Amino acid sequence: MDSSELGFSPDSACTEPVEVSDKYRRPVGSSLQVQIIYCQPLRGKAEMRHYSYKAINADGILINAIIEGEDIHSVYGYLSSRGLYILNVKKASRVFHNLQKGFASRKLRRNDFIEFANDLSVMLRAGIPLFTALGDIITSIENKYFQKTIADIKYQVEMGVGFSDAIESHKNVFPDIVIRLVRVGEETGRLEKSLSDTADHLQKMEDLSRAIKSALMYPVFAIATTTGALIFWLAFVLPKMVVTMKEMGVKLPLITKILIHVSDFTQVYWYLIPIFLLFIFASIKILKRLGKAKYYLDLLKIKLPIIKLIVYNKTLALFSEQLRILITAGLTIDRAFDIVADVIGNEVFRKAIVKSKDSIITGSKLSSALREHKLFPFLLLRMVDIGETSGNLDKQFAFLSDHYLKKMDDISQKIGKMTEPIVLIFIGIIFAIIIAGLMLPLYDLISKLGIG
Repeated sequence: MDSSELGFSPDSACTEPVEVSDKYRRPVGSSLQVQIIYCQPLRGKAEMRHYSYKAINADGILINAIIEGEDIHSVYGYLSSRGLYILNVKKASRVFHNLQKGFASRKLRRNDFIEFANDLSVMLRAGIPLFTALGDIITSIENKYFQKTIADIKYQVEMGVGFSDAIESHKNVFPDIVIRLVRVGEETGRLEKSLSDTADHLQKMEDLSRAIKSALMYPVFAIATTTGALIFWLAFVLPKMVVTMKEMGVKLPLITKILIHVSDFTQVYWYLIPIFLLFIFASIKILKRLGKAKYYLDLLKIKLPIIKLIVYNKTLALFSEQLRILITAGLTIDRAFDIVADVIGNEVFRKAIVKSKDSIITGSKLSSALREHKLFPFLLLRMVDIGETSGNLDKQFAFLSDHYLKKMDDISQKIGKMTEPIVLIFIGIIFAIIIAGLMLPLYDLISKLGIG
């Protein structure tokens, strides 16, 4: 293939839009619709570059997209093989593309995956071919980035790639558990069942996430509003009152002087407050990346009163649900433990799971391996033991998953009453200080007026 045949010079091909000859164009209908589709990278041994292109597909849809390729020749060849009428291709910024792609993927919600898995499972059960089902689902997806992802998966399936391989090529989009369950379903010939199980699993994870947010809503809201009111009082109300008191010659007590200094600091260095909060947030994030520090932070979470109720039960629910779905999918215990250790999100539990897996490999029973760690409650150990004995371990983990999810739901409803005393004490102390700082000088003033 000569570069002149494509209508560009080697020097300008990577920087400027280029026109492609009729040899690489496809005739299409006259009406145009616009759609943006992200294409699967053109993998090769050479360094991959990003190219943006405009093309029209056989349905008359104008496509604006970014694609990876070794060079502009391979990009043209790939796009041409897809039956696209190519308008132009130019080199794109790798940094901008990665940022754009990362930002777009963050917009995806768990409900998007739940709806996708449910819809595809129902269609496959109804006997609709996978390729046709994917095409129908694409038209109903509202999230544009997810729509582009499924469009590329559909194309790969059309080209003969396995469905699980096509999904795995978008592992930055799909959760690891989804990829694994789809692969198991494809290999066992029960893809619709695996998709249904995937949707149920993701729905339980969504319910768990919702329960945690609900549990934290009241204390976070109460403390945030109280802190905001305190900052407003210190920055705007107290200074005006202090001026009046000084004009009247009122002797200020120590607590009022301290509040005045805090008020002055708040007015002059108010910008340090958000900086301090960001510093605390960043410090916690950095500490979480350090293995030892993360271990002790996670240990603290499962030891502190009230916080333990949320974190500990949430982790047990996640542990039980992950093992349930993985065992149901047919994975071995040691492989399932590897996956659970990666997603459990708590370093203390992760180490216990890894050590338990090592014990299982050396011949220990699952219940015996877990019993070596005081982390796991008696109920979980008993149910696992029964499951091993009766051969229905998946059903026992299903029971445990439902139990801890229900427990989390109960905690989310009661957490307000449990945290109310702590929140009230915190608010009471703050307002007691404010009132004392305000009332003591006023009392002194009234006393002087009474004497006079």
